[in-house]
Amino acid sequence: MNFPAIDPIAFTIGPLAIRWYSLSYIFGILIGLIFINKFIINYKKKITKNDVYDLLNYLILGIIIGGRLGYVLFYNLEFYFYNPFEIFKIWNGGMSFHGAVLGIIVSIAWFSAKNNKYFFDLTDIICLVSPIGIFFGRVANFINGELYGKITNHSFGIVFPKGGDLPRHPSQLYEAFFEGLVLLIILNCLFFFTNLKSKSGIISSLFLILYGIFRFSIETLREPDAHIGLLWNSLSMGQLLCIPMIAIGIVLLVYLKKLNEQQIN
Repeated sequence: MNFPAIDPIAFTIGPLAIRWYSLSYIFGILIGLIFINKFIINYKKKITKNDVYDLLNYLILGIIIGGRLGYVLFYNLEFYFYNPFEIFKIWNGGMSFHGAVLGIIVSIAWFSAKNNKYFFDLTDIICLVSPIGIFFGRVANFINGELYGKITNHSFGIVFPKGGDLPRHPSQLYEAFFEGLVLLIILNCLFFFTNLKSKSGIISSLFLILYGIFRFSIETLREPDAHIGLLWNSLSMGQLLCIPMIAIGIVLLVYLKKLNEQQIN
């Protein structure tokens, strides 16, 4: 199957080109806000709609700064070391999901300390809607024809313009499905149909664990970054970063379960 001819530029406003990748961030944030205000906010009594809107400013900074610095440090440190001004040229591409997660954690910690809000109440809310943004982001990666998978003989393989003449796994769509839709359904079903809504932090722990597992698994089908390759001939950088993510999620889950049990007793 040949790659569908989708223009990565959604539309233009005068000289300004609006790309699908930029819109994916906007769609993810707007739909996430609607979802929070309509369904989730009622279960977190100490968090108001104003808190969510105020937190949004911190989150945007965390995503942009964390995502960019994560890419610089994890994926291309040597290049940016010798070309430091390129760090600020975000429009040229280069964002790291794991870096964005760290940026979000810092921004929520900053906001919660400043406004006397419970950190894990806020992280739970964000984790419940984050898969929406992940879904749109991965679809945008597919539209851009980037982050494609390894060569495959399967019928659903796609010949990407930047990936040579052989069909490859559309790994962006695999990630959109598992890290986006499946993760969204699992976390929200657990939140709304179990008692986890009253146990702050458990959803956040499960997000780290499940995202890490999905990402680690799908990365086996994804073409590693050309300038990095496989580390120790076995792991991509994305897989390597998922290992501490899963480990932290497990430790956090065990700790918070014990903490919640002690509070009940």
